[in-house]
Amino acid sequence: MNAPTPEFLPGSLVAARGREWIVLPGSDQQTLRLRPLGGGERDESLIYLPLERQTVQPATFPWPTVAQARNHSASQLLLDALQLKLRSGAGPFRSFGNIAVEPRAYQLVPLLMALKLPTVRLLVADDVGIGKTIEGALIARELLDRGEIQRISVLCPPHLCEQWQRELAERFHIQAVVVRSNTADRLERDLPPGTSLFHAYPFTVVSLDYIKSERRREAFQRFCPEFVIVDEAHTCTQAGHGRQQRHQLLKGLAADNARHLVLLTATPHSGDDEAFFNLLGLLRTDFTQLRDLPVGQRSDLREDLSRHFVQRRRPDIAEWQDTSMFPDRRSAEITYKLTGAWGQLFDDVLAYARELVERSEGQALREQRMNWWAALALLRCISSSPAAAVNALRTRLQGALGNAESAEATSLEEFEAQATDRVLDGTDDDLSSDDLEPGARTEDSQRLETLMASAAALAGQQNDPKLAKVQEHVALLLKEGFQPVVFCRYIATAHYLAAALQEKFKSATVRAVTGELTPDEREAAVDQLGDSESRVLVATDCLSEGINLQGLFTAVVHYDLSWNPTRHEQREGRVDRFGQKAREVRSTILYGEDNPVDGAVLQVILRKAESIRKELGVLVPMPDNEGKLTQALMNAVLLRKGTLNAQSQLDMFGEPAKEIDLAWQSAKEKAKQNRSIFAQRRLKPEDVLPEWRKSATVLGGDAEVERFVSRAAAQLGAPLQPIKRHFKLMTEHMPSSVRERLAAEGLSNTLRIDFHQPAAQGATFIHRTHPLVSVLADTLLEQALDDGVATADDAAVARAGVAFVQGVALKTTVLLLRIRHQLTFTHGSQTRLLMCEEAVAVAAAGAEPFTELSPDMTRQLLGSEATRNMPAPLRDRQLQTALDALPECQPQLEAIANARAQALLADHRRVREAAEGRGSYQVTASLPVDVMGLYVLLPDSTASTSAVGA
Repeated sequence: MNAPTPEFLPGSLVAARGREWIVLPGSDQQTLRLRPLGGGERDESLIYLPLERQTVQPATFPWPTVAQARNHSASQLLLDALQLKLRSGAGPFRSFGNIAVEPRAYQLVPLLMALKLPTVRLLVADDVGIGKTIEGALIARELLDRGEIQRISVLCPPHLCEQWQRELAERFHIQAVVVRSNTADRLERDLPPGTSLFHAYPFTVVSLDYIKSERRREAFQRFCPEFVIVDEAHTCTQAGHGRQQRHQLLKGLAADNARHLVLLTATPHSGDDEAFFNLLGLLRTDFTQLRDLPVGQRSDLREDLSRHFVQRRRPDIAEWQDTSMFPDRRSAEITYKLTGAWGQLFDDVLAYARELVERSEGQALREQRMNWWAALALLRCISSSPAAAVNALRTRLQGALGNAESAEATSLEEFEAQATDRVLDGTDDDLSSDDLEPGARTEDSQRLETLMASAAALAGQQNDPKLAKVQEHVALLLKEGFQPVVFCRYIATAHYLAAALQEKFKSATVRAVTGELTPDEREAAVDQLGDSESRVLVATDCLSEGINLQGLFTAVVHYDLSWNPTRHEQREGRVDRFGQKAREVRSTILYGEDNPVDGAVLQVILRKAESIRKELGVLVPMPDNEGKLTQALMNAVLLRKGTLNAQSQLDMFGEPAKEIDLAWQSAKEKAKQNRSIFAQRRLKPEDVLPEWRKSATVLGGDAEVERFVSRAAAQLGAPLQPIKRHFKLMTEHMPSSVRERLAAEGLSNTLRIDFHQPAAQGATFIHRTHPLVSVLADTLLEQALDDGVATADDAAVARAGVAFVQGVALKTTVLLLRIRHQLTFTHGSQTRLLMCEEAVAVAAAGAEPFTELSPDMTRQLLGSEATRNMPAPLRDRQLQTALDALPECQPQLEAIANARAQALLADHRRVREAAEGRGSYQVTASLPVDVMGLYVLLPDSTASTSAVGA
């Protein structure tokens, strides 16, 4: 591609087709990519120079005129419109103008760490709910906007594909396609032969289960994008066949030393050292040596690892003064007793389960294991609900877990794997999402029919003490203003519970969401609940990952205990996470105080995990050796006779409980050791906050968006109408030209909008990159630049003005400048031109030269109120004098622009320390600068001596 001619470099102005344009990156000697001077991204055009009838000429930006003078109060509106229109902002981060989320300062740590690496290799292991998705996508967006990458892939479990696609589109303006078995063929159908969809579609979200097979893995490695995010990276370690395939995939991707790789996981170390060091080896192969190196020889390698590994828990966020982003979590336990007929049924089922195990002794291994799993399925389901128990008693074990007639060891292994997934909860790196009740019927007998009939007859509040207790608790939560999610283990329990709660709480909306629904249907069902003021969601663990619930719910009730503490944390993390507006969330565990199954799980597993978490500040995964310890514990429950008493928990459940306790102790000590070994030189707030504040200042945040939209809507004839926690905007009252632009963006009639995230139910979050902001800013800027627009004095954007104000001691001239910079990124033989824009205010008090104003001083001067009216002749005379002086000030303005270019270069070099390893930057100011506004501020008689210019 030929280089553009000098006058047509990105950022320069040209005149073509009767109007002025800004030249954009991507132009060359024959084709210009242009944006109208007052237009937005949707107004961009391509001009093919050989076909133009009139020669495209360099142009200059028109200065303000006396005719464009308006009330001083309208000057700040121009500043806001100009600032919020910036997409290629000139702050230290290129991406901040292109995202629809305001990152918290602590979320910039992975980004800054990434920018210090020549090739990004990062393991982000932050706690559940802190915002790993934002952190990972922010790195991708930044490198994209810096011109260092062009293609991105996100690899994730299949159930997270849509969530990633939505997050990338809504928050980062990256339009990605989902690639998995049911979409890949459609995406490839219209591509030319031999074309990889990963070239045709630069942004993809890829199912790990789809891409891990050997054939697809090799093809993906050949055409893989240069930047890859891997979510739930702990599932890609070398343990188990599926995970081994995933690990081979990532190992192949990591073999390309130029490929950027960001691994995301809340559980980097699930108790398996080999799995953990396999993850570290994806960052750099020599990091695996840390496992075997003597303590005294680890320091250098540990120091290197600290640049690639970041892990924060909730307490770590406190030093960032961002604790307000997370609610206080109040946890409680409530109990019920197995009384009356329900208690008798439980005892009968327990006795039958015990007989199943005892009578299989001496039989073949297959019969022993089948009876054991049938007994365990019965215990799990009877502890859940009568509905789950009925399904378990009705369904044949072999039919539910697969027909395993063969006695071959492999078939037995398959049977064991399926049974483990259906009955237990899986391991920390592969938690089960199967919520269908396991079959427990191994025979046809009158006893089974009697048990089934008894279970069916006991359904209902009067006969089910567990249901009665949760109804009582949900009533309390609703009364106190909480919106609860009630988690169950099985589908039948969820429907049984939802029906009972809906009958109990007729004024609330209750909905069950289970694995019967597709991911899209689950999301739609959750969203529908938001239409109700009082709502209860009953869900299985199909919702404990993937869908964020913090916008609609504020409490979690564990109706069924999970047998894995990580699952409890995941459930609570759906509600207690970044973006939760409530200051307090509730978490409640419900269990049967005389239920031996609940007792074993609570005492030996969950409470031990919680005590370690409180001690270390880290959730230590359960040390379960592929479920063997849990199985042994449940075996002790089956074989132990008599009721629960006040014995110690270790005596209560015998040797298995002691083994689990020893395993917990070992896991705790290992976690302590790992936190010591991998304690990193974390970036501190003082390293990050200045960069964060600088970017927020350059582009404007939520407060600036709300102020601008409120004032702009009012001046365009449609003032915002407050409704509870959000606003109503009636676009039908706006001018027809604005309505047409909004309609083209899908915005028409009455809009419900919110300026804070998560948005109020039924409202749309309005951020600086939302089309509403762009349309309003474009409209007002066009009005400001058009001399012919006839508007009332108090309903316009001011490009010029004169006012008596307090706060100045001398006559002060303020210029609002738009400065464009050409940013050249060179890497090897490739050079890419980018464009940056920034809004800068400068002021000259009295006869002093112009100097740059701080953002705060700019707001103070342009936002000040005029203290008294000024006669039009005096206003015009003052303005004309200032305009006449502008040509002499051009050298000053150019010097300021060149200084800003050097500051921008320093910003880029500072945050991208590794730039020399990847390439180099150059920044050149596009001259002359655009004088957007000129304002003369005259001192009022009451001005103080501390005023500007004193």
